[in-house]
Amino acid sequence: MPIREDFPDAGSKYMDGTSDGWEFRLEFKGGSLEQTYAMVKAFLEEEGYADIPLPQDESELSLFRLPTRNKQILMFEDNGYVHNPIKILFPLNRRNKRSLILCIYNENIEGHLLRFHKIKERNQQLYKAKPKKKKEKSNPEVEENKQLELEDLDYDLVFEPAFEKEESFG
Repeated sequence: MPIREDFPDAGSKYMDGTSDGWEFRLEFKGGSLEQTYAMVKAFLEEEGYADIPLPQDESELSLFRLPTRNKQILMFEDNGYVHNPIKILFPLNRRNKRSLILCIYNENIEGHLLRFHKIKERNQQLYKAKPKKKKEKSNPEVEENKQLELEDLDYDLVFEPAFEKEESFG
């Protein structure tokens, strides 16, 4: 039965790939990138993913490779082609030019779309990244000095239009 209809359970192996119940991961190696990509496309078709749009050939697939060698960036970005529910990734080791990693995601898991695009992860990282403001202990002398400094500032607020009104010629 195709993976799309019967996704492998967590801890199970299928055709030398591994599954955690959410992601099925399988590495393909061929004599050339062209052969490897042909194997990936054939596998996807056999497993029920023929309707997923894919790059036409390996040269088009190569356009999805991230142009950086910075391993820190590669850790957080998908280095390859991504289209829900699959990812065709290039290995982090650039010396392994004939390999591709296929990741297929379980579409039947609740919240699949948000999880696939890492929306919740990104939002959690945003909230964690903001430092909490520490409450300063109030010192009456400091508060009084701040108030005095504000009172010493004397500004006349004048509002002027940002542009001159054009006269209409009738």
